[in-house]
Amino acid sequence: MEWYGKILCISASDLTTGAGAVMSESCYKQLAHRGRLTVVRRGVGRGVNALVAVESLPDRYKDMVKQRYGTMEADVLRRWLSDHWEIDQAAQSWYSTYRTDEGYPLTDAQQQEYTMNASVLQTVCRLLDDTRMKRAVMQGGCVRWDEMTTAIAFYREEFGHTLPESAARFKRKVYDFRSKGYETLISAKIGNQNKRKVNERTVRLVLSLAARPNKPWIDEVWDMYNEFVNGRLTVYSPETGEVMNPADFRDKNGHPVELSRSTIRGILTQPKNQVLLRSAQMSWSTFMHKERPHVHRHSPEFSFSKISFDDRDLPRKLRDTRLRPKAYYAYDVASQCVVGVAYNRQKNVDLVVEMFRSMFRLIERRGWGCPAQVEVENHLMSQWRDSFLKAGEVFPFVRFCAPLNSQEKRSEHFNGAKKRSIEHRNHLGIGRFYARNEAYRTESRKVSDATNDTYEDSAYYSWERLIADDMADVREFNNSLHPNQKKYPGMTRWQVLEQNMNPTLQPVDRAKVCRHIGEHVTTSIRRNSYCRVAYKDYWLSSPDVLERLEPGNLEVDAYYLPDDDGNTGDVYIYQHDRLIDTLRDVGTFNEAAAEQTDRDTDVMTEQLKLISRFDAMMKREAITPAGVMREDVTELIARAEAKEVPEDDTGGGDDDDFLHYDTSRYRHSGRQSL
Repeated sequence: MEWYGKILCISASDLTTGAGAVMSESCYKQLAHRGRLTVVRRGVGRGVNALVAVESLPDRYKDMVKQRYGTMEADVLRRWLSDHWEIDQAAQSWYSTYRTDEGYPLTDAQQQEYTMNASVLQTVCRLLDDTRMKRAVMQGGCVRWDEMTTAIAFYREEFGHTLPESAARFKRKVYDFRSKGYETLISAKIGNQNKRKVNERTVRLVLSLAARPNKPWIDEVWDMYNEFVNGRLTVYSPETGEVMNPADFRDKNGHPVELSRSTIRGILTQPKNQVLLRSAQMSWSTFMHKERPHVHRHSPEFSFSKISFDDRDLPRKLRDTRLRPKAYYAYDVASQCVVGVAYNRQKNVDLVVEMFRSMFRLIERRGWGCPAQVEVENHLMSQWRDSFLKAGEVFPFVRFCAPLNSQEKRSEHFNGAKKRSIEHRNHLGIGRFYARNEAYRTESRKVSDATNDTYEDSAYYSWERLIADDMADVREFNNSLHPNQKKYPGMTRWQVLEQNMNPTLQPVDRAKVCRHIGEHVTTSIRRNSYCRVAYKDYWLSSPDVLERLEPGNLEVDAYYLPDDDGNTGDVYIYQHDRLIDTLRDVGTFNEAAAEQTDRDTDVMTEQLKLISRFDAMMKREAITPAGVMREDVTELIARAEAKEVPEDDTGGGDDDDFLHYDTSRYRHSGRQSL
């Protein structure tokens, strides 16, 4: 059957031929000739079938059509649904991201089922919004839900939906779907723990028993749980003191809910529960290094973009103290080079200061810029958090790593790389006594004494030997191939350091560096021109510096950073943390003219220039003494009367002679008369 305009029709061939024929061809022609049925379209033309209005058939033949082809409306619905049904992509996406209250996603089968159901309901909703089809399936202004349900059930196997077969339930499902959306199709049984024997509360109890500090075995947890639910064991919270009630863990008949050993094992071995147990039983640092997720990062592209610092104990022990020397390294993260190193018998502030000095000496020798960022620890560096290691003071960026979080510091990784690749190859006794790899495991000899806890290494070494060996290892490590040969083919770490220097680095503020990590001397300005520091005289850059000093205070704090040869270099003087001047070592010259060299002449000239600038300042700012008078003298002068001065007749000539004095000889001298 099909629609012809607004008329439901059946083809003449369906009426007269095939298994569904309800009349003979001669009967059809007789009825058509007598006007007992209405032919709405004549079968004229190739492939065009004649269409007969179903409503025009005699009742006997109309009943036979319904019996063989089904309800007319249901057939219309089936055809419409078949033509307009499609997968609801929005429903597919919604169910794939849905999570239950416990955080579980739907299974693939559930997602498929609910997506198909939503697609069918969306098609029904579109049908109800189709005015023409709505008239076809309505009777007396109401939707024929029995025919609608029959039409939907016809495609159950084809579409794979699980919608209700009852007309009332299907109608309710349609209206709920239209008002509440996709969530109405999810079964209420999903995520419902009311009927579970092992609900969330039971799981928390089992985990609490297993989280005890003595780390009980699974059988012990099983015994404790069953004894508790049977009232033979008291369980309480050490934090709140709350005693748990065994009646809360019984079924609806009041019987204790006992669990089998396999159920307890299943609870305790569930991956999430295992992590929770380790978090409760491990120390913070152990859990962080073994279980806690960590960030994923990659190294910077340029050298000196980030410098990482860390201390370590050298692996071999000293002969005199049976202790390990302490070392402090500064690593460039991009190249992995050691750019600063210091050694000490103890891990103290002096070790850190000397490491910084080593790094800045290298920077000054090479003419490099100041590192853009430093990564430091909290133990020995926290004292400079608000001064030297304050972001923007010396380094633009400063990162203080979390305590006990060795995996955060890049220098920890480089220490291990240096130890495994260079030290293990060059020396004996490098490794760990607990190492899994036998080649990296060290052996020691136990001494049977009163403590029964003394062990001796195979060999001990002098301080000079250990420090010399480590410095040689550092040089070899820096000049070995960079581990990322795909990115830096054939290049050593040192070559990567030099050839990939960050072009945006700022110059080192040497005054601040010396102020924080340099040598300190309290001295004073002498003869308004120099200070004596480390048994040498250092000149002021200008006599104008005297204006910056406090009144009556010539004492200053001098800071300097010696180079590798012990030379002092420039000296910076401060007064109360305020920079006053940069002093220079002008030097001395030989006073004997017969022995003077060009160097002596240059030094003498430089000193005379500084003295000349001092003389110029004295002349430029010379002070004229002021005259003073007492108050009584001032009053006498004010009361004094002016008297005429008599003329002196003994003078040489009258005024006229003076006025006519010949001055012509001065006119040709090029001078102007005052």
